[in-house]
Amino acid sequence: MSAHPDTAAPHDHVFLGENHARNERRTWAVIALTATVMVVEIVAGTIYGSMALLADGWHMSTHASALLITALAYRYARRHARNPRFTFGTGKLGDLAAFGSATVLAIVALLIGWESIVRLRSPVPISYDEAIFVAILGLVVNLASAWLLRDDHSHHHGHQHHDHAHDHDAPAARAGHRDNNLRAAYLHVLADALISVLAIAALLAGRSYGWVWLDPVIGIVGALVILRWSWGLLRDSGAVLLDYLPAREELPSEVRAAIESEHDKIVDLHVWQLGPGHHGAIISILSSDPKPVAAYRAQLADLHELAHVTIEVQRRAA
Repeated sequence: MSAHPDTAAPHDHVFLGENHARNERRTWAVIALTATVMVVEIVAGTIYGSMALLADGWHMSTHASALLITALAYRYARRHARNPRFTFGTGKLGDLAAFGSATVLAIVALLIGWESIVRLRSPVPISYDEAIFVAILGLVVNLASAWLLRDDHSHHHGHQHHDHAHDHDAPAARAGHRDNNLRAAYLHVLADALISVLAIAALLAGRSYGWVWLDPVIGIVGALVILRWSWGLLRDSGAVLLDYLPAREELPSEVRAAIESEHDKIVDLHVWQLGPGHHGAIISILSSDPKPVAAYRAQLADLHELAHVTIEVQRRAA
């Protein structure tokens, strides 16, 4: 005997993160803040002939462009969430954007590292007072942006789009709840904040003790830290895109524990992430005493992360 769960009423496939709309609004707010500071710095740098302000203003433009990837991914995923051509919804679009953002972040880190090495070999004169002012301004903007993009991990999902709806209030510790798109934007502003802090320290030391070499050395340190962050984001978002579950993911073993018994054995199991906080599962059960599919589904009711489940039941030969 075999059975399929989708004989019930039709359902859609909306697997967006719990705070998708909130995160989209906050990302646009950060872009507006960044763009405002960018315009102010470029105009002021042009009027007063400040290369430091001009350089930071154009740097802000690349920062805003990177954040735009995040914002547009949120918008596209929301607008096409019920598009039937996306077989399992648009929940993974944020991970695709995060992967792209992480690539940009890695390239920026490499450029910072290369420029720091060049300056270490051929030091350039620094206008310390002006550079410190710009670094402090950048730090304030980035800290405000990081506060807006913080993830409070309040996972109280209200996903009610399925006939087998769950409330999705599973533990926040699971990596599957993480919104990698928001994380990408957060790491961009955090990387800038880190560079600002390190730059302020190096500039103060350079102005006080004449340690011109410290500025490029700290630039290399910052580049290495940013590279490490970008690698973590590439690894996590890439895993979601490839339907790879990390070793720490306990959901497959929890599915087996809920289903398997003296009579029932899972002979084929596929679990993957559909979006932040949402997982899909295909379960093939071999049973000597088959039960209705609804009974097996009821056994999975406590696994709130399972947003889309397909179950097949086969009778074991005598």
